[in-house]
Amino acid sequence: MSESTPDVLVVGGGPAGLSAALFTQKNGLETTVFDTDGTWMHKAHLFNYLGVGSQDGSSFLDTARTQVDRFGVDRHQGEEVTDVAETDDGFSVTTEDGEYEAPYLVLATGANRDLAESLGCAFDGDVVDVDVTMETSVDDAYATGAMGRAEEWQAIISAGDGAAAALNILTKEKGEHFHDFDVPADADAVFGSMGEE
Repeated sequence: MSESTPDVLVVGGGPAGLSAALFTQKNGLETTVFDTDGTWMHKAHLFNYLGVGSQDGSSFLDTARTQVDRFGVDRHQGEEVTDVAETDDGFSVTTEDGEYEAPYLVLATGANRDLAESLGCAFDGDVVDVDVTMETSVDDAYATGAMGRAEEWQAIISAGDGAAAALNILTKEKGEHFHDFDVPADADAVFGSMGEE
Protein backbone atom coordinates (compact mmCIF):
# COMPACT_ATOMS: atom_id res chain seq x y z
CA MET A 1 0.00 0.00 0.00
CA SER A 2 1.09 3.50 -0.79
CA GLU A 3 1.99 5.95 1.96
CA SER A 4 2.28 8.99 -0.36
CA THR A 5 -0.27 11.64 -1.13
CA PRO A 6 -2.37 10.37 -4.03
CA ASP A 7 -2.48 11.89 -7.50
CA VAL A 8 -5.73 10.14 -8.38
CA LEU A 9 -8.76 9.22 -6.27
CA VAL A 10 -10.98 6.48 -7.69
CA VAL A 11 -14.43 5.90 -6.21
CA GLY A 12 -15.61 2.40 -7.09
CA GLY A 13 -13.89 -0.96 -7.35
CA GLY A 14 -15.55 -2.65 -10.31
CA PRO A 15 -14.01 -3.06 -13.78
CA ALA A 16 -14.04 0.70 -14.54
CA GLY A 17 -12.48 1.82 -11.28
CA LEU A 18 -9.87 -0.92 -11.12
CA SER A 19 -8.93 -0.41 -14.77
CA ALA A 20 -8.42 3.32 -14.21
CA ALA A 21 -6.35 2.60 -11.09
CA LEU A 22 -4.20 0.03 -12.89
CA PHE A 23 -3.31 2.40 -15.72
CA THR A 24 -2.55 5.40 -13.51
CA GLN A 25 -0.59 3.55 -10.82
CA LYS A 26 1.53 1.48 -13.20
CA ASN A 27 2.51 4.68 -14.98
CA GLY A 28 3.70 6.54 -11.91
CA LEU A 29 0.63 8.28 -10.49
CA GLU A 30 -0.11 7.40 -6.87
CA THR A 31 -3.68 6.09 -6.90
CA THR A 32 -6.16 5.45 -4.11
CA VAL A 33 -9.30 3.36 -4.69
CA PHE A 34 -12.38 3.27 -2.45
CA ASP A 35 -14.29 0.03 -2.96
CA THR A 36 -17.49 -0.94 -1.14
CA ASP A 37 -17.73 -4.14 -3.21
CA GLY A 38 -21.23 -3.26 -4.44
CA THR A 39 -20.42 -4.07 -8.06
CA TRP A 40 -22.77 -6.05 -10.27
CA MET A 41 -19.85 -8.30 -11.13
CA HIS A 42 -20.80 -10.60 -8.26
CA LYS A 43 -23.94 -11.49 -10.25
CA ALA A 44 -22.06 -11.98 -13.52
CA HIS A 45 -20.36 -14.79 -15.37
CA LEU A 46 -18.03 -13.65 -18.13
CA PHE A 47 -18.25 -15.30 -21.53
CA ASN A 48 -18.17 -12.01 -23.46
CA TYR A 49 -15.01 -10.38 -22.06
CA LEU A 50 -12.32 -10.64 -24.73
CA GLY A 51 -9.43 -12.78 -23.52
CA VAL A 52 -11.51 -14.44 -20.79
CA GLY A 53 -13.03 -17.71 -21.99
CA SER A 54 -15.28 -18.26 -18.98
CA GLN A 55 -14.94 -16.78 -15.52
CA ASP A 56 -17.18 -16.08 -12.58
CA GLY A 57 -17.53 -12.33 -11.93
CA SER A 58 -16.32 -12.58 -8.34
CA SER A 59 -13.23 -14.51 -9.47
CA PHE A 60 -12.60 -11.85 -12.11
CA LEU A 61 -12.67 -9.19 -9.37
CA ASP A 62 -10.25 -11.19 -7.22
CA THR A 63 -7.83 -11.30 -10.16
CA ALA A 64 -8.27 -7.58 -10.89
CA ARG A 65 -7.74 -6.62 -7.24
CA THR A 66 -4.61 -8.74 -7.03
CA GLN A 67 -3.32 -7.08 -10.20
CA VAL A 68 -3.81 -3.51 -8.95
CA ASP A 69 -2.44 -4.42 -5.53
CA ARG A 70 0.74 -5.75 -7.13
CA PHE A 71 1.27 -2.40 -8.83
CA GLY A 72 0.90 -0.65 -5.48
CA VAL A 73 -2.59 0.87 -5.63
CA ASP A 74 -3.73 2.04 -2.19
CA ARG A 75 -7.04 0.18 -2.06
CA HIS A 76 -9.48 0.99 0.74
CA GLN A 77 -11.73 -2.06 0.73
CA GLY A 78 -15.08 -1.45 2.41
CA GLU A 79 -14.52 2.30 2.88
CA GLU A 80 -17.55 4.15 1.51
CA VAL A 81 -17.22 7.63 0.04
CA THR A 82 -20.02 9.81 1.39
CA ASP A 83 -19.12 13.09 -0.33
CA VAL A 84 -16.92 14.58 -3.04
CA ALA A 85 -16.04 18.23 -3.52
CA GLU A 86 -13.77 20.47 -5.53
CA THR A 87 -10.82 22.04 -3.73
CA ASP A 88 -8.31 24.70 -4.77
CA ASP A 89 -5.95 21.93 -5.93
CA GLY A 90 -8.37 19.30 -7.22
CA PHE A 91 -10.82 17.21 -5.24
CA SER A 92 -11.55 15.86 -1.80
CA VAL A 93 -13.47 12.73 -0.94
CA THR A 94 -14.96 12.17 2.47
CA THR A 95 -15.46 8.78 4.10
CA GLU A 96 -16.35 7.79 7.65
CA ASP A 97 -12.60 7.24 8.18
CA GLY A 98 -11.39 10.61 6.94
CA GLU A 99 -10.87 13.00 4.06
CA TYR A 100 -8.55 12.47 1.11
CA GLU A 101 -7.39 14.93 -1.55
CA ALA A 102 -5.91 14.61 -5.04
CA PRO A 103 -5.74 16.57 -8.29
CA TYR A 104 -7.81 13.99 -10.22
CA LEU A 105 -11.05 12.17 -9.46
CA VAL A 106 -12.49 9.11 -11.22
CA LEU A 107 -16.08 8.20 -10.34
CA ALA A 108 -16.87 4.56 -11.05
CA THR A 109 -20.01 3.94 -9.01
CA GLY A 110 -22.11 2.23 -11.67
CA ALA A 111 -25.64 3.51 -12.06
CA ASN A 112 -25.41 5.41 -8.77
CA ARG A 113 -24.74 8.94 -10.00
CA ASP A 114 -25.33 10.78 -6.70
CA LEU A 115 -21.68 11.80 -6.21
CA ALA A 116 -21.48 13.20 -9.75
CA GLU A 117 -24.62 15.18 -9.10
CA SER A 118 -23.35 16.58 -5.80
CA LEU A 119 -20.07 17.54 -7.53
CA GLY A 120 -22.06 19.58 -10.06
CA CYS A 121 -21.33 17.47 -13.15
CA ALA A 122 -23.60 18.17 -16.12
CA PHE A 123 -26.09 15.46 -17.02
CA ASP A 124 -27.53 14.40 -20.36
CA GLY A 125 -30.92 13.08 -19.33
CA ASP A 126 -30.33 10.54 -16.57
CA VAL A 127 -26.63 9.93 -17.29
CA VAL A 128 -23.52 11.98 -16.58
CA ASP A 129 -22.45 13.97 -19.65
CA VAL A 130 -18.91 12.85 -20.53
CA ASP A 131 -16.64 13.27 -23.52
CA VAL A 132 -14.76 10.47 -25.29
CA THR A 133 -12.10 10.50 -22.54
CA MET A 134 -14.83 10.12 -19.88
CA GLU A 135 -14.12 13.63 -18.53
CA THR A 136 -17.15 15.39 -17.10
CA SER A 137 -18.06 19.07 -17.27
CA VAL A 138 -15.95 19.46 -14.11
CA ASP A 139 -12.31 19.63 -15.22
CA ASP A 140 -10.20 16.67 -14.08
CA ALA A 141 -13.25 14.72 -12.84
CA TYR A 142 -14.20 11.60 -14.79
CA ALA A 143 -17.33 9.43 -14.79
CA THR A 144 -16.96 5.89 -16.12
CA GLY A 145 -19.02 2.85 -17.00
CA ALA A 146 -22.74 2.94 -16.31
CA MET A 147 -22.48 6.48 -14.93
CA GLY A 148 -22.30 7.82 -18.48
CA ARG A 149 -24.25 5.11 -20.29
CA ALA A 150 -27.97 4.48 -20.30
CA GLU A 151 -27.77 0.82 -21.31
CA GLU A 152 -24.33 -0.49 -22.36
CA TRP A 153 -23.32 -1.82 -18.97
CA GLN A 154 -20.85 -4.49 -20.06
CA ALA A 155 -17.79 -5.16 -17.90
CA ILE A 156 -15.44 -4.83 -20.87
CA ILE A 157 -16.93 -1.46 -21.86
CA SER A 158 -16.61 -0.23 -18.28
CA ALA A 159 -12.98 -1.35 -18.13
CA GLY A 160 -12.35 0.52 -21.38
CA ASP A 161 -13.97 3.64 -19.96
CA GLY A 162 -11.68 3.44 -16.92
CA ALA A 163 -8.66 3.06 -19.19
CA ALA A 164 -9.78 6.04 -21.31
CA ALA A 165 -10.06 8.22 -18.20
CA ALA A 166 -6.64 7.09 -16.97
CA LEU A 167 -4.95 7.72 -20.31
CA ASN A 168 -6.41 11.23 -20.41
CA ILE A 169 -5.11 11.91 -16.90
CA LEU A 170 -1.69 10.58 -17.92
CA THR A 171 -1.74 12.71 -21.08
CA LYS A 172 -2.43 15.81 -18.97
CA GLU A 173 0.34 14.90 -16.54
CA LYS A 174 2.93 14.08 -19.22
CA GLY A 175 2.06 17.06 -21.42
CA GLU A 176 1.75 14.91 -24.55
CA HIS A 177 -0.46 12.08 -25.79
CA PHE A 178 0.31 9.11 -23.59
CA HIS A 179 0.15 5.51 -24.77
CA ASP A 180 0.38 2.62 -22.34
CA PHE A 181 1.86 -0.03 -24.62
CA ASP A 182 3.94 -2.83 -23.15
CA VAL A 183 6.21 -5.32 -24.92
CA PRO A 184 7.42 -8.76 -23.76
CA ALA A 185 10.61 -7.30 -22.25
CA ASP A 186 8.41 -5.08 -20.05
CA ALA A 187 6.66 -8.15 -18.69
CA ASP A 188 9.98 -9.72 -17.77
CA ALA A 189 11.05 -6.54 -15.98
CA VAL A 190 7.74 -6.01 -14.16
CA PHE A 191 7.09 -9.58 -13.11
CA GLY A 192 10.74 -10.17 -12.32
CA SER A 193 10.70 -7.25 -9.91
CA MET A 194 7.48 -8.58 -8.33
CA GLY A 195 8.89 -12.06 -7.88
CA GLU A 196 6.54 -13.53 -10.49
CA GLU A 197 7.29 -15.80 -13.40
